[in-house]
Amino acid sequence: MFVSKAAVVGAGTMGGEIAQTIAAAGYPVVLKDVERRFVDQGLDKAREVTHGQLARQVKKGRLSEQEAELQAEATVDLIEGTVDYDSFGRVDFVVEAVPERIDVKRRVFAELDEVTPGHTILASNTSSLSIADMGRSTSRPGKVVGFRYFFPASVMRLIEVIEGDGTTSAETVQAASNFAGSIRKQPIRCREVPGFVVNRVLLASISELWRAESEEGLEPAEIDRVVSEAGAAPMGPFYLTDLLGLDTALHSVEHLNASYGDRFFVSTRLQELVAAGDLGQKTGKGFYDHAS
Repeated sequence: MFVSKAAVVGAGTMGGEIAQTIAAAGYPVVLKDVERRFVDQGLDKAREVTHGQLARQVKKGRLSEQEAELQAEATVDLIEGTVDYDSFGRVDFVVEAVPERIDVKRRVFAELDEVTPGHTILASNTSSLSIADMGRSTSRPGKVVGFRYFFPASVMRLIEVIEGDGTTSAETVQAASNFAGSIRKQPIRCREVPGFVVNRVLLASISELWRAESEEGLEPAEIDRVVSEAGAAPMGPFYLTDLLGLDTALHSVEHLNASYGDRFFVSTRLQELVAAGDLGQKTGKGFYDHAS
């Protein structure tokens, strides 16, 4: 399948970066959200990421400042921000990046089924929810696939291409993998199991550190310092959770706990912060204060 135009639904930090990765590979892409202010935030994020990437190329002597500016303008111009589905009749591949709630995702997939051509692949950026469940909200479950980016989407090369349980066709999985490669990402194929591949590995490790913080009264900043200084990871687990979004992290670990048991520890502190609306960097406060 040939993709000539793509779309992203959900213009949050992740959605803005996803749109940027597609535009940076030369594809026109529609970026949609329910309010113009969200769309503008997503466009700003795409612009910020593009300028940052090209500034590094200038610093390395690979581009002149004028070349970088022209390239940045060309990339951002490929992204069309919108609050409606008017342009979706001409897209071949859609990535859904709305909040991690199955009711919201089902509704979005049902809408996409109505507004896109029959050949269009409908992909979800979900970190843990059922691809088959989303597919059954459409008349084309065989063309619904998981397409999970990792944060930050503009930097991380891996994309999980997830086959819905008994639904996604082999042709759709192959087409999604091909598209991932065409936008300079590395696809990893997996079946629909709780946590897919990366979350099962990542959250098994992080939840043990959440457990240590809870049971031994350790400070999150101290744990992060030790992990970072030991070179075990580029950043500590608590700061990473703030960047990912505490609500997303909590939903994922609760889902894994229900599926696999107590080897995935659900942090009481994480639950308290989410209940208070402190969701990490996107709200200005989580395990860390990001307001200053």
